[in-house]
Amino acid sequence: MIAFATEDLEKLEKVERLNLINSCTGYKSANLLATISKEGITNVAVFSSITHLGSSPAMLGFIVRPTTVPRDTYKNIKETGYFTVNHIAESMIADAHHSSANYDDSVSEFDKTNLEAEFKEGIPTPFVKGSPVQLHCKYLNEYYIEENNTIHIIAAIEKVYFDEDLKHKDGWLQLDKAKVIALNGLDGYCLPQLVDRFEYARKDTPTKSFYK
Repeated sequence: MIAFATEDLEKLEKVERLNLINSCTGYKSANLLATISKEGITNVAVFSSITHLGSSPAMLGFIVRPTTVPRDTYKNIKETGYFTVNHIAESMIADAHHSSANYDDSVSEFDKTNLEAEFKEGIPTPFVKGSPVQLHCKYLNEYYIEENNTIHIIAAIEKVYFDEDLKHKDGWLQLDKAKVIALNGLDGYCLPQLVDRFEYARKDTPTKSFYK
């Protein structure tokens, strides 16, 4: 195997180091975060840092990169207190990736891609039409990470929407049935496939598959 120590990483050209470190930690979630400004301008951007924080209460978190440059998603969330998380299906990947382009805050990425904003009754924040799983989230708190000047956003999941055929009787959503995408690094879009699913692990008890 090839080995890179800290000093080796520091000697790498910026893009090579960025790609190596972003991919070596493994597959990440791929989501579109949609927001709206107080002026009514919609925004949608791809994020790979959404993480589950708890189910009771239902919460998630994600990382905002340093705000030394404009971060429209962060600004809109701070202004309105809400955002949506939308899973990316295979058919959406090119447009999802394009949403990372650096448009001015007066321009909606919905207008620059084939992504379409969807509004649900009583919710002014946009969703992404066609996304098989959609979450309406409320900003709760944030924590500054001084080591790299990023911000960890904490949010409550207020409403969950999903395609009916994804749900199993026990509540589990089988995402591969909707061809939901994962990210390998910054720009590698992958299509995960279910291999197996196991019952709750108990000590001194053999692991048992749901399917075998």
